[in-house]
Amino acid sequence: MRALPVATPSQVRRAMVQLIRQDGRAFAAMLALNALAAGAGLVGPWLLGRIIDEVKAGAGVGTVDRLALGILVFALAQLLLTRFASYVGHRFGERTLARVREEYADRALAVPASVIERAGTGDLTARGTTDVVAVGTTVRDAGPDVLIAGVQALLILGAVFVLNPLLGGIGLVGLLGIWFAARWYLRRALPAYLAEGEANSALAEQLTATAAGARTVEALGLRGRRIAVCRAAIETCRRTRTRTLFLRSVLFPIVDVSYTIPVVGVLLAGAVLHQRGLMSLGAVIAAALYFRQLSQPLDTILLRIDQLQSSGASFARVEGLGQVPSPVLPPRDRPVPDGDLIEVAGVRYAYEGGDDVLHGVDLVVRPGERLAIVGASGAGKTTLGRLLAGIDQPRTGTVTVGRVPISDVNPAELRRRIVLVTQEHHVFLGTLRDNLLIASPSAGDAELQAALDAVGAWEWIDELPDGLDTEVGAAGFRLDGAQAQQLALARVVLADPHTLVLDEATALLDPRTARHTERALAAVLEGRTVIAIAHRLQTARDADRVAVMEEGRVVELGGHEELVAAGGTYAALWRSWHGDRAASSP
Repeated sequence: MRALPVATPSQVRRAMVQLIRQDGRAFAAMLALNALAAGAGLVGPWLLGRIIDEVKAGAGVGTVDRLALGILVFALAQLLLTRFASYVGHRFGERTLARVREEYADRALAVPASVIERAGTGDLTARGTTDVVAVGTTVRDAGPDVLIAGVQALLILGAVFVLNPLLGGIGLVGLLGIWFAARWYLRRALPAYLAEGEANSALAEQLTATAAGARTVEALGLRGRRIAVCRAAIETCRRTRTRTLFLRSVLFPIVDVSYTIPVVGVLLAGAVLHQRGLMSLGAVIAAALYFRQLSQPLDTILLRIDQLQSSGASFARVEGLGQVPSPVLPPRDRPVPDGDLIEVAGVRYAYEGGDDVLHGVDLVVRPGERLAIVGASGAGKTTLGRLLAGIDQPRTGTVTVGRVPISDVNPAELRRRIVLVTQEHHVFLGTLRDNLLIASPSAGDAELQAALDAVGAWEWIDELPDGLDTEVGAAGFRLDGAQAQQLALARVVLADPHTLVLDEATALLDPRTARHTERALAAVLEGRTVIAIAHRLQTARDADRVAVMEEGRVVELGGHEELVAAGGTYAALWRSWHGDRAASSP
């Protein structure tokens, strides 16, 4: 299994800058409002220092009241500015999160199916759920909080240096412990969180595979092996999480101790300066309050830094989906097939790390033809079907549609022309109507009913209390495997492709229903090309031609009667499946 790519730090930075540019005004407004709020917060300690100096100089109650009123006014201004800045920041965050989700969905749909299969659906799911949520939390909460805290910290330090550069320098020296601890942490945190994210994806993949194949695991007695694999994945997750926990356990104690050092240093140095008449008592108190106030934004930054590292790793994984190699030609420059003729010439194909499973296959599928591909298990039927549908690309040789290599056709155009339907079926949350309209958004009820009737599904759907408006899924009506497969086939009828590749698409239906469905599909798709990869040889009998595969090669090609009469591989398959008398029966 090859994992999906992860974006580099420079790619992540460019992506973040692009997101900010898309809502630049809101971002600038958020920074400006927070700067104003931080500036208003600086006035309080300075006015308190003034009160101390004025009282020491013998000022009356009126002077103290005026200065105290000033503290109250600026505190209220800081509150209102912070509240409005938070509102602007959260709106910015929600809009940005929506863009991240939409872009991720677009990229996920654009990734070739073969890439997803190699990487595993668990990785894609983990990125689209856990990682996107982590990015959203950062964009909405942690990111704005850190920006706000950063602005506040800079303004507070600037205020201390304005009061007395010496005290500002002493305070900065006291903060060096935090700086060294943060550097140590940042060097190790991103790789650790990337490893944790990868471990989470691997665990999700193992759990998904085990749950999806539970019956097979039980039937083959693989329970102990699957439990061992899942436990190993859990142990890897535990180790990676323990590593990130260790990093936090080193950072935070050092930070807690370092907060008090600048305050103590400023008070000691300020006392000496005050005794020598170089600085007023109010200025010393104000400087100490500023450094005490500095702990709040620094605390926010350092508490959020852990989340930023975690979400940074998550964003690298989310953004990494955009690094999946794409065809060289952009969609607008790709050639359009001239017709629906499918040609396979000299095709060889090998799955990653394995030997060739197809060996020099040559095949021509004429428009409107019904072609059945048969052969023993492992003969290469499914692999050839995937190549014909453009899911995989040949190692050598060519697969073309309308004289254009399938790999060069715009994916949207290819899906309109060729649809692959397998034993896998997908039921989406929503109503039965929603599940059907995915294939044809403009279809009316009459078209939906006709499609369902063609695959034998309308009878049981019509008996449901809400008919097409019946909710399906975990919280609604639960479709069994055969019903879900009929729903998938109805979507095919609505999509109305030029070429349909059926890879055991009726395997979950009983033989009688399967045969009825196949014949109904053939009638509905009259004039369309239908390529059926069949284990039931009755399907081959109804076809115009039959391609017989053996060990990755097409060894026979012709009509049913012709191949039976030839007495070769197909005739042997037909006799073993139907019996000698059935070989020529109608």
